[in-house]
Amino acid sequence: TAGTIGVMIKTTVYLDERDAAALRRMAAETGRSQADIIREAIGRTTRQMGARRLRSTAVGHGDGTPVARDADEIVRAELGRSTH
Repeated sequence: TAGTIGVMIKTTVYLDERDAAALRRMAAETGRSQADIIREAIGRTTRQMGARRLRSTAVGHGDGTPVARDADEIVRAELGRSTH
């Protein structure tokens, strides 16, 4: 069975009749619970996706100097620029 880390969260999954029957049959044949089979399948699928990628990384403009110290001034300057 799949290992569980952390707190379990209850959720509801709707299956079509064919998948529900297959899940019941698999649970009966393997002696496992339907929930355990579903958790294992979800875990396997989510692990295949890999780590989350941040899509906004490195999309800004700049020369690499830290901006936190001057953030207010930078924002005022950027808001004052014309967008035309």
